[in-house]
Amino acid sequence: MTPSGVVLYGPPGSGKDTITSELTRLRPEFALFERLKAGPGRMAGYRITTVDHIEELSHAGGLLYRNTRYDAEYAIDRQGVAALVDADRIPVLHMGQVVGASAVATFPLHWIRVLLWCPLDVTELRSIGRGDKDVEARLKVWHETREDLLAHETEPWTLILRTDQLSPTRSANAIIDALAANASAESRNVRELVG
Repeated sequence: MTPSGVVLYGPPGSGKDTITSELTRLRPEFALFERLKAGPGRMAGYRITTVDHIEELSHAGGLLYRNTRYDAEYAIDRQGVAALVDADRIPVLHMGQVVGASAVATFPLHWIRVLLWCPLDVTELRSIGRGDKDVEARLKVWHETREDLLAHETEPWTLILRTDQLSPTRSANAIIDALAANASAESRNVRELVG
């Protein structure tokens, strides 16, 4: 069987962390891929490094994707994904840009591409509820994510999950079922989803 990976794409507050926790609770072979991060903000769930190190990896062809957000630099490195696969784990990658979701697909896994969505007011309530100190910045990113989706509306997705309507357990089980079925990605009606 081809090794698999999961891409969770969605705006802030759409449940990427919550669903990843539920996936790992249900099936321990799922593992959060900890992106490289250089800069301020939350440290948990990342491998902290320097901009120079990310730059070195980029020049050596060692990155699948890199981006800047919240005044920090983030990167997805080939070696980090390969290490999880070599350990018989299923990497779960969190993405905030459609181009990033496409870029990681160059790594030879069967990718389950999941679009997580929730309305703006849900993002705001969840962000406040978890004590984010940059709620306004996260609301701005919600709008950027919506525009990103509309700019790439033909991008294929394996699943679209409305996390304001589905529990984390149901969402995680839908991903597990898609993985078991070796489901493929296809174009969806994203415009209708995001309004």
